[in-house]
Amino acid sequence: MLSGILSLVFTMTRTVSKLRLSISAIFLNCVIALSTRANPSPEPVWNSKPGPWGDLEVRAMYLEAPDSLIATVPKPNTVVSWMFPGATPASLKQLFDRAKLDEVFQQELLDPKRMTRQDGVLAVLPSTARLEAMTIEQRDIIYSELSKSSLNEFKKDPVFIPDGNVDDWLRETGLRPEIQDLIRKLTWHCGHALAFSDIRVLMSHAQSDAELLEIFKTATRVRTLLVELKLSPHADPKPLVDYWSAGNPNSDIIPMLESAVERENVTSIDILHVLPPLARRRLYTYPTAELAARGRMPDCHWTSLNFFNLTRQDYFLDTRLASSHVIADYSPVQPPYHYGDVLFFQNDDSQVIHSCVFIADDIVFTKNGENALTPWILMKLGDVKDLYLRGPEWRIQGYRRKSSTIQASLF
Repeated sequence: MLSGILSLVFTMTRTVSKLRLSISAIFLNCVIALSTRANPSPEPVWNSKPGPWGDLEVRAMYLEAPDSLIATVPKPNTVVSWMFPGATPASLKQLFDRAKLDEVFQQELLDPKRMTRQDGVLAVLPSTARLEAMTIEQRDIIYSELSKSSLNEFKKDPVFIPDGNVDDWLRETGLRPEIQDLIRKLTWHCGHALAFSDIRVLMSHAQSDAELLEIFKTATRVRTLLVELKLSPHADPKPLVDYWSAGNPNSDIIPMLESAVERENVTSIDILHVLPPLARRRLYTYPTAELAARGRMPDCHWTSLNFFNLTRQDYFLDTRLASSHVIADYSPVQPPYHYGDVLFFQNDDSQVIHSCVFIADDIVFTKNGENALTPWILMKLGDVKDLYLRGPEWRIQGYRRKSSTIQASLF
């Protein structure tokens, strides 16, 4: 039964980034780019719910791809095209009617001079002025349809705005007020999340190369979490050791945890230090040239299945072999999840569209895309749900390493 389920589960639709890269863009050192252009107001800090993970103090920050990487990435042109595989003018008319586009706009879109067909794909070319005049309700309907095809790269994988808070997402970006207002105007709802897809429209308003690069860089902004494990001096370290070692009595974090609890002047440690070695090295960083040279960039599944490994296994980039590994070494589980559980996000066809690793409380370790512009980060599970659970039948299935797998990893 499990094998049958996973044969469906691992018909994986690879999560691709909103930004397509050339190979040359990958050959760079990983850098964390933190915005420091303004004097921000104090960031909120919150504590985790009680649990075996201990007392966690959490705050958020934004990462942007570094300038050295942005400078080498090919930029898209400013012409917007809507690609509809298998569509006909009649089916597009029905879609546009449902979105309540006015007749003049519809006539423009359905004008044979602004429409092309190639390999069964019908493409239309809306004008920038018409795009900017659309309502969010109209974008919700049309962009949701466009997001079904990877041909519409920025609709399929849009920029997500956490908590729907555009002002927070834009804070410290340095964009002109006019560009910021345009971003606010052009948002839409992708599932439960507020999203932005009209990067080409923004670029058409750029007044210089420097501003174009700033717009492009802003589109890479992602929110991540900084997490500290609070310690009580001379407390019994066993509960924390049991949780963060994940059943491995030889875990390299055990001596550090035991020593930290014994020290009166140590009140907290960054959660980075209790993660396994591979995750410890990758968190808050971008893929390196060495990873790119192997022909495929790390994706969410590579990240999830390598979480506990001392040496990464690149064959996890092969969906067939990754499926076989999960069948052999993992068991399906339901909440509450444990540290290290892999959470697979499935659509209504049981295809896995994303995976991440449960850390503690509402925190997961994830890489949201297969390219050099998506870093390894910590996120709220709720935020990941907003990104990837886009339909009423879409769901999460947890998998946990079998005890035999844990024992085997000790040698």
